[in-house]
Amino acid sequence: MILAGFLLLAVGAVDLVRQFAARRWIGYLVVAVLLLVLGSVGDALLPMLAALVVGALWVWCMPDDRPSSAGFWPAVLLGIVSVGAVVTLPERSGAGLIGEVWHLDSPVGAISFDLAVLVVGAAAFLLESANLVVRAALDGEHTWRPVERRELEPTPADAERADGESSASASEPTAAIDRRSAFQGGRLIGPLERILVLMLTLAAAYPLLAAMLAAKGIVRFPEISRGRETGARAEYFLVGSLVSWVIALGAAFLVWWSANG
Repeated sequence: MILAGFLLLAVGAVDLVRQFAARRWIGYLVVAVLLLVLGSVGDALLPMLAALVVGALWVWCMPDDRPSSAGFWPAVLLGIVSVGAVVTLPERSGAGLIGEVWHLDSPVGAISFDLAVLVVGAAAFLLESANLVVRAALDGEHTWRPVERRELEPTPADAERADGESSASASEPTAAIDRRSAFQGGRLIGPLERILVLMLTLAAAYPLLAAMLAAKGIVRFPEISRGRETGARAEYFLVGSLVSWVIALGAAFLVWWSANG
């Protein structure tokens, strides 16, 4: 359990740090120190070292400023390792120095230090790392909104405006367009949705979970229906949503198994 918790915590933390592009190295240093402290006081030096290595490999394999050459397979491998660690490795009998003073109650019983690390790590992964996985899945399937493709292609109106402007100034609007700009809203909606899926699944509130997922489809239906000729909008919605839900449900499974195993 502690291995999976440290792995998810390291990956989630470095991805959250990457949002501060100007001072990333400071954030990476803080994450490394945090893991070192937790690993030391929690008698989990080997899982902590493994988490540091995995976090560094994740930053290299899953860049946030360009498509990943490895696709979403690093996330698949991370998921397999995390599930394997939770399912096969026995629960630790103690948690080192922090285990002697650790005490955290909840409505469902006492929460161990290892389980707390796993929950925090899963939540951190769902906030930003899952966004990278969804993007990698869309990149791999070449699934983009039709409006983005239209924006990237010059239109007759753009050509007419270019007649009265210099070639340099005319090319600026097109060069400034980033087809990833549509993800700006999803970077907030996606994490909130995944956290809700995690919480509702662990609370066994399956009717509320089904209602929330159905409501998302209803809200997005007008937009999806506009692309019925090619099906591109529906494909975009389905691929992104399904990958996001699978990640959230996978995190819920890890926490549930750890708490009840």
